[in-house]
Amino acid sequence: MRTVYVNGEYLPETEAKVSIFDRAFLMADGVYEVTSVLGGKLIDFDGHARRLQRSLGELDMQSPVTTEELLEIHRELVRVNEVDEGMIYLQITRGAPDDRDFVFPDPETTAPTIVLFTQSKPGLADSPKAKEGMKVISIEDQRWSRRDIKTVQLLYPSMGKMMAKKAGKDDAWMVEDGSVTEGTSNNAYIVKGDTIVTRGLSNDILHGITRAAVLRFAEEAQMKVEERPFTIEEAQGADEAFITSASTFVMPVVEIDGVALGDGTPGPRAARLREIYLEESRKMAI
Repeated sequence: MRTVYVNGEYLPETEAKVSIFDRAFLMADGVYEVTSVLGGKLIDFDGHARRLQRSLGELDMQSPVTTEELLEIHRELVRVNEVDEGMIYLQITRGAPDDRDFVFPDPETTAPTIVLFTQSKPGLADSPKAKEGMKVISIEDQRWSRRDIKTVQLLYPSMGKMMAKKAGKDDAWMVEDGSVTEGTSNNAYIVKGDTIVTRGLSNDILHGITRAAVLRFAEEAQMKVEERPFTIEEAQGADEAFITSASTFVMPVVEIDGVALGDGTPGPRAARLREIYLEESRKMAI
């Protein structure tokens, strides 16, 4: 049985409880992060911690712990749950006031809620999907306009994944005003020649921690990077495509809306970026 962390306590998962008045439950008023674990160590923890603080700040929400305390909680959960490869999910909400109200509760009288739990995923770094590639469909992006804040408002991305599943595919890329924004839970990229193309940072997409690392590694490997919007049609004509996220690292995409990219197998640049990312991330893991 897993040990989880809830509001300062390490508990068996069956004993963990959160109030029905919690703002995340009633209003989706919460933020989250997911940090991968490889070899029992945390990948890109500092980046996730910085983005967490940014998300909290954008929502005028307080953190119940310091970054140092958060690191120790992560490490303790990895230790007690004996996680070698997997993920740690973290959620902070505006807390549980005495009753439901649209108005934010007074932070002096309503403490934030913090929850963390582990997910063991043996073979996370050696996913078979990385060797065969993903197939995606395109869907209209119908999310709210502050996608740069990593909130728990994940209903439409969840619907998008179910649309892909119903179509017999792996995931969906969301499209707004003719251009791809991102995947349901990942950043999206195409490769034309020796150039990697991905949408630039704005309120339209999540500022991916894995995205930042992969683009840095790409430039260090002398690959060209162009940050701009691209269309589904442009993507279908690309040499390669891939996604990045904390849980998939770098994952090749081999089909978009039924059109195979190249010869329909993962391309060399995505494979090389995955190799570099995993190698460098393991070195820097804490």
